[in-house]
Amino acid sequence: MSNQTKSDVDSTQETVADIGHDDFALARVPQSERYSWFSVAVQRFGQLSALSQFLLGATLGFGMNFWSAFWALTLGAVILEVVAIFTGIAGQREGMSTSVLARWTGFGRYGSSLIGLVIAISLIGWFGIQNSVFAEGLHSLLGFLPIWGWSIVTGLAVTAIVMIGFLSMTWAAYITIPAFLLLAGYSIINALTHYSLGQMVSSPAPGATLSLAAGTTIVAGGFIVGTVTTPDMTRYNRSIGDVIKQTVIGITLGEYTIGLIGVLLAHAMRTSDVITIVTSTSGVLGTIVLVAATVKINDWNLYSPSLGLANIIDTVFGRHVNRGLITLIAGIIGTLLSALGVLQQFTNFLTILGITIPPVAGIMVVDYFILQRSRKALDESAAKGILPTFTESWNPMSIAVWIIASVIGYFVNWGIPALNSLICSAVLYYVGMKIVMALQTSGKKNIAQEVSNDL
Repeated sequence: MSNQTKSDVDSTQETVADIGHDDFALARVPQSERYSWFSVAVQRFGQLSALSQFLLGATLGFGMNFWSAFWALTLGAVILEVVAIFTGIAGQREGMSTSVLARWTGFGRYGSSLIGLVIAISLIGWFGIQNSVFAEGLHSLLGFLPIWGWSIVTGLAVTAIVMIGFLSMTWAAYITIPAFLLLAGYSIINALTHYSLGQMVSSPAPGATLSLAAGTTIVAGGFIVGTVTTPDMTRYNRSIGDVIKQTVIGITLGEYTIGLIGVLLAHAMRTSDVITIVTSTSGVLGTIVLVAATVKINDWNLYSPSLGLANIIDTVFGRHVNRGLITLIAGIIGTLLSALGVLQQFTNFLTILGITIPPVAGIMVVDYFILQRSRKALDESAAKGILPTFTESWNPMSIAVWIIASVIGYFVNWGIPALNSLICSAVLYYVGMKIVMALQTSGKKNIAQEVSNDL
């Protein structure tokens, strides 16, 4: 179907500029370098215990009653968990990042570089936007630096954490998550001194009504990119059971604990403005903790792009550039764009890019778990702790399905767009590849028959 090329991620390549930790950007993570499920679960929970998740809960609470918001969070969490478990298991089994794993799960060598590029542009953009929120919060609290100055400080601080790698990001989670949970607990306890829990649960939505489908879309769409890039995290897991435990616990606690507190506080304060809610319930200290918690979502906004860009450079230029150096460059670019304030103009573009990422999961899951086209090569190379020697250059079917499913996700507004594109990609890819594989088998039989007749 596609040309076969030598995989050049062997030890013959030189690493360019050894800065920070490479974190096995172009290799399998060996079992000796993996972490306990709890350490990785803290990272997963950290992605969902931040300003963005609090905002999501407040948005639901402003437009829905408590039980409608509860079911929106439940349905959205189930969707996210199913996608994250399947992509996560593939990442754990192979010990590869999302973009590298994509080489042997439907996209081929150059197709995987396109995935890495889309993920990199999308998440670096969101890194800059989240950094702006971080900087604006510190400016309003502490002053003495303009917003652009705080943008540089906060952007470079997060960049430094990500340069060091997965271990430093884990320690950042150990610090920020307990502080955030204490803040959330204090906020709800403080609110209960003025409003009864029964009153907050039974009160109607204070704002314009959101439907259950719209609420579920907000929940699922808000973290679907994180589930697609789950292999970047689960390659550090030791077993499939660890992947399932961390996913169910991390996503469920994140959605329910932080999301439902946001819902209740939106009902109590009758606003979806998170900063107003936290300032009213826990004061300046609470706002500092809330803003600082943004670190735990923003470090992953930079970490996954660094892995994707490492894959692109390896594919296009045949060079293994250290992930730490890539992180430094990407972080500086994102920080400068944040300081200049230009990223706010590209929010719609980044949202469109986000729609193109869910179909990637559908294709990868079908290829890896159902079609298993490269499973033998993956298993044989895994036994040696290396990457497969060969990979197809392109898979036209996956690229075509990716484009079609992305268009469907963008233009079809019924249901959950991210889920629509993901399901369409899985079905179309399975059917398309079955047809292609049948034609290839038929062609091989015809050739064999002709050879037999000639003999």
